[in-house]
Amino acid sequence: MRLMNLALAGMLLAMPGGAAAQSSSSQTGASATQDAGTLPVSLDKIKRALAQAPAEPLRGLEEHPHFRIGVSEQQTMRVEDLLASLDFTSGPAVGGGVYAYEVNQQVFPPVDNPLRQPYAAFNEPELLTVAVENLAVKYLGGRALTAVSQTERARAEQAARDEVRRAIAEYEAARQRGRQTTATTSTITATNR
Repeated sequence: MRLMNLALAGMLLAMPGGAAAQSSSSQTGASATQDAGTLPVSLDKIKRALAQAPAEPLRGLEEHPHFRIGVSEQQTMRVEDLLASLDFTSGPAVGGGVYAYEVNQQVFPPVDNPLRQPYAAFNEPELLTVAVENLAVKYLGGRALTAVSQTERARAEQAARDEVRRAIAEYEAARQRGRQTTATTSTITATNR
């Protein structure tokens, strides 16, 4: 701590006094007034020139543009963006909305009103039939649809092959007739000579 105090005192003694600082500032002020007289331009002339209005206005200040530029982006909603905005996690909505369903549950409790419950319109065998049909469509419907589409595709391919074979046969027959006609024509011309 003593060393720090001693170093601070040494720094204060090494600095020039207040009188020396005042004399240096007065010297700089005097040199500034002396330099002002030796400058090649006059500050008074510059101030007077800036105070006057310009003789003729600058060209182009009053002109308006003859065109406009605008950047617009065409908003195209892609199917992926549309599907990303949909929420499929909550499942199908109940009739009348969630709040109406809750009110219905409060007003008509399931214990007292069993026929007002979902699937109450079906008795047990009918409910079992609906469940089996849904499972069959889910697991077998896709396979049946694939089988039908494959059968239709095979029929279309066979019909295309048959049509190509028929067209090739017609072409060959016409070519054979052309050769016979050419041979006959060449024989007739040879005998005429």
